[in-house]
Amino acid sequence: MPKDDAPELLLVFLPLPEPKEAIDSIRQQFPTIEVAFVEIPPGTLEITDDVIPSDLLQRATIMTTAFGVIPHPDQTPQLKYLHSFSAGVDHLVNHPIFRDTNIRMSTSSGIHGPPIAEWVVMNWLVYSRMYTKILEAKNQQRWLTFKEVRQWEVDDHVGQTVGILGYGSIGRQVARAASGLGMRVLVYTAQPRLTPESKRDTGFIIPGTGDPDGLIPEAWYSGRDKASLHDFLAQGLDHLVVSLPLNAGTTKLIGKEELDIFSAHCNSTTRKPFLTNISRGKVIDQDALLSALQSGALGGAALDVTDPEPLPVGHPLWEQPNVHIGSHMSAFGKRYWERSLEILRLNLTRIHEGKELINEYHR
Repeated sequence: MPKDDAPELLLVFLPLPEPKEAIDSIRQQFPTIEVAFVEIPPGTLEITDDVIPSDLLQRATIMTTAFGVIPHPDQTPQLKYLHSFSAGVDHLVNHPIFRDTNIRMSTSSGIHGPPIAEWVVMNWLVYSRMYTKILEAKNQQRWLTFKEVRQWEVDDHVGQTVGILGYGSIGRQVARAASGLGMRVLVYTAQPRLTPESKRDTGFIIPGTGDPDGLIPEAWYSGRDKASLHDFLAQGLDHLVVSLPLNAGTTKLIGKEELDIFSAHCNSTTRKPFLTNISRGKVIDQDALLSALQSGALGGAALDVTDPEPLPVGHPLWEQPNVHIGSHMSAFGKRYWERSLEILRLNLTRIHEGKELINEYHR
């Protein structure tokens, strides 16, 4: 059991060099907390003494984790608070530190919106502006002709409708970007959001991003049953963005029936709808998705996530010309770690003030 009077040690470990500016900011604000950084080898799956010295693990009262690399509770007897560099915890739920302890936990939800929303819009534009054809011509040093381009059905996004399945920080930044393109935004959440308070984002928000008050959606749908989801998918969507956590209720939530409804009710009469998945691969029935893409029921898809990951060499999705695959990297950028450590810094203040943590995860 952790000792309440144990000297505080923050242990940060990452498979990359120390984000010095962000960590120095913590050192300066909390001079009584010892801060240790360890650069672990890329691909580390298990914490052993040759990866992180056992002395640091034994003394750590606060710790970060990335990519699901977590010590066993026996290695960290003083640990009181664990901060995850990820937004979700589905990869942690079976770990003993999650399952068998009451250690407080927080996530990095809120930092992923800007890079992922840019990835989403990038893929929309690559698809709608026929960028792969433009790039092909450029690589051939060939000037395109008007006759070629007019056959492509190039279009902008003004007046198109995007449905966002899940309206957390990522979905809200996608909505903000879509609104800037002149799109209609419809959203779907498990619980109804009928009051201004219920529509607000109460997590970490990067200033100037997202939809803090939930004012962007033209309409807000909700439910946990198929009928409610099907009603949402039948609203004439040109785009569907899947931005849900993975759990028992969302596993294979989108299957053949849902894709058929999405396709049949597409707003456009000349182009089939486009699906973007930036949540988890298992949220979508991948075989049904592949069939919809091959049959033309879907115009295309942008998949930052797949099932399994990595997607095996030779998988048919690699060969689909209307599929963009992102290798689960859409969130990453040079400011990722400093933004996550900013949540940790704010939470250290909250711990000392006896307040609930930002993005605190309750088991």
